[in-house]
Amino acid sequence: MDDGRRRGRGVRLLALFIAAIVGFTGFLCYRGELPRWPFADDATTASLVGPSLPPLDVDLVSRVAEPALVNITAGIRPYGLGAAGSGIVLTADGEVLTSHHVIKGADSVTVSDVGTGVTYTATVAGYDSSADIALLDLHGADGLPTAHIGSSVPLHLGDDVLAIGNAGGTGSPTAVGGPITNLDSAIVARNSADLSRKSLHGMIEVAAAVAAGQSGGALVDRYGAVIGVVTAASGDLQKALGKGPNGYAVPIDTAMNVVRQIRSGTPTDTVHIGPTATLGILTSDARPTGARVDVAIYGLPAYSAGVADGETITALDDRPITDSQMLKAALNAHRPDDVVRLEVSDADGGRRTVNVTLTVGPPN
Repeated sequence: MDDGRRRGRGVRLLALFIAAIVGFTGFLCYRGELPRWPFADDATTASLVGPSLPPLDVDLVSRVAEPALVNITAGIRPYGLGAAGSGIVLTADGEVLTSHHVIKGADSVTVSDVGTGVTYTATVAGYDSSADIALLDLHGADGLPTAHIGSSVPLHLGDDVLAIGNAGGTGSPTAVGGPITNLDSAIVARNSADLSRKSLHGMIEVAAAVAAGQSGGALVDRYGAVIGVVTAASGDLQKALGKGPNGYAVPIDTAMNVVRQIRSGTPTDTVHIGPTATLGILTSDARPTGARVDVAIYGLPAYSAGVADGETITALDDRPITDSQMLKAALNAHRPDDVVRLEVSDADGGRRTVNVTLTVGPPN
């Protein structure tokens, strides 16, 4: 009898053990179909994810990421020119991450929600032109879907990623995918709006046909987590040399460092906070030193204060100015209505000091 009871208990225990194994296996199967967000503190586990995984599911990942994307239109007066780009929603009340070159020179910025089509006016909270990152605040926004922010630290060459944005300015997000081909790429990017060029470093390079309008959009991993901000596409020369198509993105960790600096309200030599303060001049590097005033724009502060074309700015508030970039860096710390003291020299070597009241201008 005792043996029979023991056998019965053994059978029941075996059945419970088998049931537990079956149940655990069921959860593992379901877990494989659920999004898993590899945040920065998950870098050890995420670093094990690599080319051995199945191909990225473009449709599934797009459905996860697209609700947190917006379309951006930047208007430039007086010619009615503008630029179309994309943005990534960081907060439900309307903080939007985008590329600086999307809003560069804009007098007005409007943002439309991809999912609802609702349009918002936006102000530029701050930007870092050297990193090509800007942060916008949407007026009256509430309850917006927000992006899942991942980390660019655990990425590997060959990882499949997806670039999503407003390609061609059509208003509908376009997704293009491909493997990562470089994690520290250096490029010279050309702004199609004003034809200016900028050197960018530390870019994520992706073998994907990124298009104009996707700038400021999201580079996402296979789980839909944002791991970069789309910045540039390969140029015609690269394509002609058989090196394209490629897309480039600012690593999300770099972008979020800029965002945190902007949120702190403390400007740096590269990070500008709030409305842009301008002298109203166009400059170039002077020789041997200084920022040469190529044009003092009529009616704007420098012109009104008597600064003339061809003069050279050598200091701002006693800070030496050795080139145009240093002048921009010095102005980064200022706001409209600040009064700055310029040391100016003319072609004959004459020197003088000019006080100029800055005015609001488009993002540099």
